[in-house]
Amino acid sequence: MAAVVAATRWWRLLLVLSAAGMGASGAPQPPNILLLLMDDMGWGDLGVYGEPSRETPNLDRMAAEGMLFPNFYSANPLCSPSRAALLTGRLPIRNGFYTTNAHARNAYTPQEIVGGIPDSEQLLPELLKKAGYVSKIVGKWHLGHRPQFHPLKHGFDEWFGSPNCHFGPYDNKARPNIPVYRDWEMVGRYYEEFPINLKTGEANLTQIYLQEALDFIKRQARHHPFFLYWAVDATHAPVYASKPFLGTSQRGRYGDAVREIDDSVGKMLELLHDLHVADNTFVFFTSDNGAALISAPEQAGSNGPFLCGKQTTFEGGMREPALAWWPGHIAAGQVSHQLGSIMDLFTTSLALAGLTPPRDRAIDGLNLLPALLQGRLMDRPVFYYRGDTLMATTLGQHKAHFWTWTNSWENFRQGIDFCPGQNVSGVTTHSLEDHTKLPLIFHLGRDPGERFPLSFASAEYQEALSRITSVVQQHQEALVPGQPQLNVCNWAVMVTGKAFAAPSDGTCAAFTPVSKNGPHTGLQCHSWVPRAHRAQWRWPNPASRPLSHHLPVHVG
Repeated sequence: MAAVVAATRWWRLLLVLSAAGMGASGAPQPPNILLLLMDDMGWGDLGVYGEPSRETPNLDRMAAEGMLFPNFYSANPLCSPSRAALLTGRLPIRNGFYTTNAHARNAYTPQEIVGGIPDSEQLLPELLKKAGYVSKIVGKWHLGHRPQFHPLKHGFDEWFGSPNCHFGPYDNKARPNIPVYRDWEMVGRYYEEFPINLKTGEANLTQIYLQEALDFIKRQARHHPFFLYWAVDATHAPVYASKPFLGTSQRGRYGDAVREIDDSVGKMLELLHDLHVADNTFVFFTSDNGAALISAPEQAGSNGPFLCGKQTTFEGGMREPALAWWPGHIAAGQVSHQLGSIMDLFTTSLALAGLTPPRDRAIDGLNLLPALLQGRLMDRPVFYYRGDTLMATTLGQHKAHFWTWTNSWENFRQGIDFCPGQNVSGVTTHSLEDHTKLPLIFHLGRDPGERFPLSFASAEYQEALSRITSVVQQHQEALVPGQPQLNVCNWAVMVTGKAFAAPSDGTCAAFTPVSKNGPHTGLQCHSWVPRAHRAQWRWPNPASRPLSHHLPVHVG
């Protein structure tokens, strides 16, 4: 709380000192906020992070003009929980974006999921309204399909995008293609009105999302402070790019998608300068989780020196690229070694708006303004959750693993590999291994790849264990888990063909690994059907009541 109060004082001082902080009436106006959230982009995908092709000149320039965070983390190694954490400032275990169907299982929001973001959660755009902000989301929502989960029900004033990723194409019989919305109106579907050529990788979606962002900035920049949440998904398999970018990267199709995103970011920053609002606009670039190595190398990025990728709680699954840009306020060319989290964007955005976080609930996000504006480092832990289980914790340079797991032997033998070419004996395990009595501890400064656990007998191990154990005990004693939202699937939600239709009774969810070319790089939610009949099974018609069965869950 002291950091929030201090940050609010700095914000007021900046408004007094900066003419850019004056609205038309001469009254102080808080800065615009532009959050750029990528999908499955890895820590090693930008030139400034060491990607050897050096194909991200605009993002590299953004870093040179602002601040780079080498130690910035997602709140979960999967998309939906991570996005819920960003917009609530709370761990998924608190805001309900997890499953209890099995121990340490990942879960998300496919078309047939019943749950979504609870009404009890206060999202960032809702709170920013108190400071006069107008908010828009462009791209992927991923926090639920039913009417009560619509982004315009949770504080956003405008939306262009989809409740899900661009999975498909589907047959529109058992499973409809995923819809695209403008506000409340469905304006088409992926692979239909919004085509994606899986053979060539051509799609114009990033250009459409860019134009939506530019139009919104032009409309709002002179009138109200704005919050723009640009959540594009071109780097999520199946990756895509528009025709001018296809075949232009040294990295293949994934690199084409990254180059188009880089170009789009450059155009947005250029527009802010042209409108003379750059020095009154805070911009932050990051990703929802690590690169999905299950789709590598053709359809996935790079996690740099880090172990494994998406769906795991090793560094490659949760450490993200992160850049902050605010000309005239954040000094150029800075590198902050502050441990950061995607949840910090919630608290930091509120501080920029002169607001404090809700006091009636635990907020996990830290206000980063001391690091951004003064270069201060604040001691804080990073908790790595997989489903309902705290898998690991980092404090300072030390990371303790209480559980290790990549994915099951069954799925690994089928070619589903979350850590291709990165086997570390006793670490990248294919069974869920319990280390709670004697955690594996790594020094991430000396060993960022988590390959050399500290000796249990060493003084360094004992000292790190003592500090981390104390922090974890405090966390777990105070933790009040939210009602799990990702336990139940119901095909009636999906087969109506309407993303925001109300379902009938639900079924228990199963998130099972499928092939590496599957709809969600290894995850599928389905109702229980005997294995021999799954390929032929269809609902007789959309009005039919689904069968209900409790299911096992086997998630990598």
